[in-house]
Amino acid sequence: MIEADEAIRLGLLSQAIGYQLRRAQLAVFEDFARRFAALDLSPAQFSALVAIRENPARRQSEIAAALGVQGPNFVALMDGLERRGLAERLRSGADRRANALQLTPAGATLLKRAEATQATQEAAIRDLIGETEHRRLVETLERLSQL
Repeated sequence: MIEADEAIRLGLLSQAIGYQLRRAQLAVFEDFARRFAALDLSPAQFSALVAIRENPARRQSEIAAALGVQGPNFVALMDGLERRGLAERLRSGADRRANALQLTPAGATLLKRAEATQATQEAAIRDLIGETEHRRLVETLERLSQL
């Protein structure tokens, strides 16, 4: 009979990059959800707002591709941001069939608050793993995203 407090063995999972990445992602996203609850922002919404601010008047399809979000999913994401008055679609001057994106003043204000919240999360992660490991982890994850 197995004791109830005996640790579950995970075998090869304990060394599998994909498994460990997913566990870490879940932990970081759960922490994000707690920290961002008062702002009512998901990781995808936060990412979209940052990308829109950093790339004013870029086409919706370009922002979606840069974030790795499928077109229909990004349309729904933008619909929500527009309903909240945080971002808006404008007709692109270069291609009238395309939408250029920009933050609204309310979106810019909320994003400032969100960036402060995100900075506290990054600081907590740095405190947990150290500055050198933080930098190394970001670099490693950037390389892994090229698979």
